Amino acid sequence: MPVVNTFSSKLLDPSLSEGTDRDLSLDSTLRDLPLYNFQVKSSCLGVAVAEIFEKHPLLPGAVLVEAGEFAGTISRRRLLEYLLKPQGIELFLNLPVKILYSYARVEMLVLSEHTTILAAAQQALRRSPELQPEPIVVQTDSQSYLLLDPHALNIAYWQIRGIETQVRYERAQAQMIQSEKMASLGRLVNGVAHEILDPVGFIWGNLTYVSDYSKSLMELLSAYDAHCGNPTPEIARLKEEIDFEFLQNDFLKTVASIKAGAERLSKLASSLQNFCHIDDIYPKPADLHANIDSILLLLKSRLSGEIEVIKNYGYLPPVPCYAGQLNQVFINILTNAIDALINEAVGKEFAKEFKGAGGKHFDRAPRIEISTRVCCPEPAIDPDRRHIRWVSIGIADNGPGMSPNKYQKILDSFSAEKRALKETSLAVSYQIVTGKHGGAFRMRSELGIGTEFEILLPL
Repeated sequence: MPVVNTFSSKLLDPSLSEGTDRDLSLDSTLRDLPLYNFQVKSSCLGVAVAEIFEKHPLLPGAVLVEAGEFAGTISRRRLLEYLLKPQGIELFLNLPVKILYSYARVEMLVLSEHTTILAAAQQALRRSPELQPEPIVVQTDSQSYLLLDPHALNIAYWQIRGIETQVRYERAQAQMIQSEKMASLGRLVNGVAHEILDPVGFIWGNLTYVSDYSKSLMELLSAYDAHCGNPTPEIARLKEEIDFEFLQNDFLKTVASIKAGAERLSKLASSLQNFCHIDDIYPKPADLHANIDSILLLLKSRLSGEIEVIKNYGYLPPVPCYAGQLNQVFINILTNAIDALINEAVGKEFAKEFKGAGGKHFDRAPRIEISTRVCCPEPAIDPDRRHIRWVSIGIADNGPGMSPNKYQKILDSFSAEKRALKETSLAVSYQIVTGKHGGAFRMRSELGIGTEFEILLPL
């Protein structure tokens, strides 16, 4: 016993880190959890380690050190298991702990402190059943080795999963409410557009007759004026007051202007109806060219005169789709293109001011090009359906393009996990095209050249 007391007094009491005081999240790592720091020399007697375990009942194990280097771990469970064997106390208790370790050695799970809790829990659960209770070794940046209780890891794992489930539930509820609001707004706008189209239809229908009547009246007045060479003083005075010659020339122009305004208002109301189209359960054939034109009309206020829109439309048959959702995709992509071009234009104006100080000025005109065609894309989107034709809708701009980092972030946002955390307009567009329509959503971008999006829909 005197020897035992000597060795136990040389062992430092284990310490337990408090972990983080912040709420756990999907990005939380092992260093955010409580970790045990208990290192013993492999030459230490087993009875000294057993005494420490008895003093600290929650301690999961000990880290063995030999010549200052990591030499393995011995868990509380393994120590007790071997001490309970016949002659176990005589064999292992009064011998160096490295003797016990040579018998009780098991496969260790060593992880970096930067490993996420979710990844660590998945690796721990993949261990064989007899290794599930074994502590996990956490290696720090300072090359020290700490111990993590697997029960604490499991509790943290399920806490994070619970938080994630709650967040997804709340987000799903918010999306459901938002979808219902958008559907109600769509029905409201559709009703307003319908009410606008009714009086516009009356105006448009009667303007044709008004135009014809006005031409006839102008001809009649011209004939009267030609045959009445000497008008009475009252008629001459009235002609001068109303500026008859100007009225005669401007009246037909005014009628034509009213007709053009009514036509524009009719197209705008029709575009609102198309954009607020409420999709049915099944896809229906749609004229994609008409849909794109309606979106461009709605965005006309943002398409300044400096942004040129080039339409290279090929022949497209009616495409079975959810027209309302595809309209959202088109407006998302076009809005991103317009924003990129406007931001670059603002940068150009700023560069002009400092051109004398070395600012660089680009003279290319901002442009958005929309092209459509029927094709068989290569490489094949679906190798099992090479014979199927696809509709390609390309929307390209000659803006500043994307940096590799931004480009990669957008590609990452298309994944289901990233999209669940934060939905962006392009991520939603990707889901509509690929998930809802079974199509493909391609993106290409180059700094200084521009960005191009291609939507492929199966026919």
